[in-house]
Amino acid sequence: MAEAVFNTPKRKRRVCENYESPLPIPFGQDQGPKKFKIFSAEMINNHVVVRNPEDIEQLYRKGYFGKGILSRSRPNFTISDPKLVAKWKDMKTDLPVITSKKYQLRVEWAASLMRRQGQDQETVHKILKEYTKPLEHPCIRRNEEVQLHDALNPEVVSTLGSTVATEKLSEMSEDSGQSAEVDNPSKHSDCLQENSGSDPLTTKSLSARMVEDTTPLPQDALIPLHGLQPEDGGQPTGLTCAGEGVSDHEYVLVEEEVCDVSEGEDAPDKEAVQRQKLTCRRNPYRIFEYLQLSLEEAFFLVYALGCLSIYYEKEPLTIVKLWQAFTSIQPTFRTTYIAYHYFRSKGWVPKVGLKYGTDFLLYWKGPPFYHASYSVIVELVDDHFEGSLRRPFSWKSLATLSRISVNVSKELMLCYLIKPSTMTDEEMESPECMRRIKVQEVILSRWVSSRERSDQDEL
Repeated sequence: MAEAVFNTPKRKRRVCENYESPLPIPFGQDQGPKKFKIFSAEMINNHVVVRNPEDIEQLYRKGYFGKGILSRSRPNFTISDPKLVAKWKDMKTDLPVITSKKYQLRVEWAASLMRRQGQDQETVHKILKEYTKPLEHPCIRRNEEVQLHDALNPEVVSTLGSTVATEKLSEMSEDSGQSAEVDNPSKHSDCLQENSGSDPLTTKSLSARMVEDTTPLPQDALIPLHGLQPEDGGQPTGLTCAGEGVSDHEYVLVEEEVCDVSEGEDAPDKEAVQRQKLTCRRNPYRIFEYLQLSLEEAFFLVYALGCLSIYYEKEPLTIVKLWQAFTSIQPTFRTTYIAYHYFRSKGWVPKVGLKYGTDFLLYWKGPPFYHASYSVIVELVDDHFEGSLRRPFSWKSLATLSRISVNVSKELMLCYLIKPSTMTDEEMESPECMRRIKVQEVILSRWVSSRERSDQDEL
């Protein structure tokens, strides 16, 4: 083992985005009207989740904090079919484009949830029939006018003329019965129904409630059913034209097939031609992308950068409460956060290294630009490098971990947090303890006998 000497990181061959300055946003006179933005997050089932789409984009783009719960890493989940998006690229719209089969599945999910809420079949049928009727979205009208003027794609223009045609819900139900490409919708809606409310444990302390609440994090979001209930007049409320005071994520463009007759209806030799068109409809079962922050990332944004507020049951949590609550949720939080704070201050982007058996993976600038350079194991020791190790290694396990790191083109780093022998447990109850802790990195290199022999032969 030798003292750490950081090597040049390995840059990725294909980089599809530009690097932006990470948080915090610097203050200065040239900032103009820009202000320092405070993002907001929530504690849900021992997880820190960001819901606001603007906050999600800023936090990930300026520092690569967190990961999408429905995506691999970058929070860019969409229900759109890539093939349909490429096919209808002349539409130039931000609305998701899906097939009629997928839309029918979402109608089934919404109907299943409403039946479990006590609605009878007739009421469910009536509500969904009115809610999912075709709409005329302003963006479709504008694009249609542009396409008619420029005559770029006459076939697409001809298919958009009937986007407000009505469709019976019974036909959708018959077709949806043949589709079985997804799991049972009751599993999705059960999870949502159970987790949509507040934490039932309201009589215990904050840290105890956070530890004992182990229900899964909700991932889906349903239509606001209170706005669909028929009132005295019998018509559901809130069913206005698309684009009138409602955000675009409530709508989808559904590719549907229509039958056009080449000649008059009375002609004996008429020939039916199948055409496809896009119909704007309200999405009865919406699925949102959230940004999940690790406890270290969340506390760094609150404590070090001061640009995040975390709420629990609609109440903001102070820094001390967060330090104590995160320690209750994750007993090793103090150790891992000190290391996270140190590497972030050096310009690295630490990410969870669980899949490689380590605490962190270190990226230079961010995952889109460089491969991870180091796999980091964090230990808290005293002045004599002694103490109760979090992960005691044997020579066999250490060699195994080193071999794994080498096989994925990374170096194994041991990060020792050295605290004074006089530091008490009471001092560790506050993040101010980091002022007295030193950091020592050690890189573990695997000795290769064949390489050693070849080096000696050259000498």
